[in-house]
Amino acid sequence: MIVFPNCKINLGLSVVAKRPDGYHELETIFYPVGLNDMVEVIHSDNSNINIQFTSTGIPVPGDLNQNLCVKAYELLKKDFPNLPNVKIHLHKHIPMGAGLGGGSSDGTAVLKLLNEQFNLGLSIAQLIDYAAQLGSDCPFFVLNSASHATGRGEILQAFSCDLTDYKIVLIHPGIHISTAWAFGQLTPHAKEKSIAEIVVNPIETWKHTLINDFESAIIEAHPLIGELKNMLYNHGAVYASMSGSGSSLFGLFHKDQTVSTSQFGAQFRIDIV
Repeated sequence: MIVFPNCKINLGLSVVAKRPDGYHELETIFYPVGLNDMVEVIHSDNSNINIQFTSTGIPVPGDLNQNLCVKAYELLKKDFPNLPNVKIHLHKHIPMGAGLGGGSSDGTAVLKLLNEQFNLGLSIAQLIDYAAQLGSDCPFFVLNSASHATGRGEILQAFSCDLTDYKIVLIHPGIHISTAWAFGQLTPHAKEKSIAEIVVNPIETWKHTLINDFESAIIEAHPLIGELKNMLYNHGAVYASMSGSGSSLFGLFHKDQTVSTSQFGAQFRIDIV
């Protein structure tokens, strides 16, 4: 079976408090975006290896055992020891370490594929529980619709937010941001208004009210990110922001507005969806 897991953007991101378990209390709106990877899971005839993982597209660095696709299989294998051996192939198109949740989406896609393909009978709630064990962003991709997220990102409520009248321009400047470093730059604190209250207002009001807490410190360390955000506004974006802890940015443009990748410079990865 083949699926095409998509990425996400964050509409606002507040870091509210640090928790005793070392995680942070967050608030954000997750919104799905149609930039996709490809994941295939098939039954393996190799009885000696539980999982064979391969990838194409953007190179996937790091320890194979830490890949979320592999970890998703191993997570289910613990509770379903009769789960067959499989081959998993990932074609990577979503930039990595970019604040777009591509790895989380891929790992969650494997959970859903294994559940469907091998009739594990897991409910949505159970899939969300497994996804939360993979990573904080993963539960969102089980639902994959606009969601208000709290906790460390795993407590989700459906949220009415429709951006279908807008083009979404994604810019990945090729800068790697350490998530641990980014959190270390912040002083978590409660906000006067919740993101949920802000997002229900017209998009034209978001520029000065809908904030990603990570932006200030990251732009100070990497001024190019601030320049690219200004570029999005200068080219007509109604709203522009960094997604997650960066370094990707997105801009919302009216559907009838002409937008081309050449406007933003050939040195950056640009996607228009």
